[in-house]
Amino acid sequence: MKIGFIGTGVMGTGIIKNLLKHDNEVTVYNRTKAHAQKVLDAGASWADSPAAVTEKTDIVMSMVGFPADVEQIYYGENGIFSKDRKGQLLIDLTTSKPPLAKKLHASAKEKGADMLDAPVFGGDVGAKNGTLTIMVGGDQEVVDENLQLFKQFGKAVTYFGPAGSGQNAKMANQIMVAGTMNGLTEMLVYAKAANLDLEKVLKTVGGAAANWSLSNYGPRILKNDYTPGFFAKHFLKDLRITLEEAEEMGLDLPATKQAKALYEQLVDSGLGDDGTQAFVKLWWK
Repeated sequence: MKIGFIGTGVMGTGIIKNLLKHDNEVTVYNRTKAHAQKVLDAGASWADSPAAVTEKTDIVMSMVGFPADVEQIYYGENGIFSKDRKGQLLIDLTTSKPPLAKKLHASAKEKGADMLDAPVFGGDVGAKNGTLTIMVGGDQEVVDENLQLFKQFGKAVTYFGPAGSGQNAKMANQIMVAGTMNGLTEMLVYAKAANLDLEKVLKTVGGAAANWSLSNYGPRILKNDYTPGFFAKHFLKDLRITLEEAEEMGLDLPATKQAKALYEQLVDSGLGDDGTQAFVKLWWK
């Protein structure tokens, strides 16, 4: 297949490499070309704009940082929607706002294209290994027709409903992640203050205490490895979106509000480009 991919960050790079392994022709664009070098070296081709990507491909995927970035690559000058997109499939993998996903879907229909919102989770490890979990919103028949494509970089693909539903599912996921990251961090802070062997603590806790953050980020913290599998600033963005949507639903989520406030402290201290596991730095200097 001829696939376009916009966004060659940590996650995008892993997904693109998996698409290349499945013998697809992949054309990429990134705001900073130097950040695309890893996938260019792996066999991807370069295009000079989002619009140029679409001219060379049948399917276009996007995975950028913030909703404003999504708006820019779709609606900006030389954006995806700057030309007719008749017959193309557009997939936004960015974790973004549900209302924006609905807007993109409507715009795609006007341009003669199909549009899916399909945020993922599984971090840098999942992107690299092709084991991401993918939550999809849009037209079900379009999802069904493209399951094999999703399985080239994901182990689980779940359809949640019309446009925006994938994004809402990701928000639900991030509420749980906020809880597990808080639990992991406070567990380590407490165990260290109690003079426990932290390696033993990580190996011992389990049962109801077991979770993905514990298994994947706990060992990184003990190695002082704060490289981003997922940027702290992007997680803060997700929590803000979650709480905006919760407010629209009339929901109060106090634990998620507290997580947002703490991640704001982390990002405001200049650590937004660290991984989410840098949360522990609020206690450990």
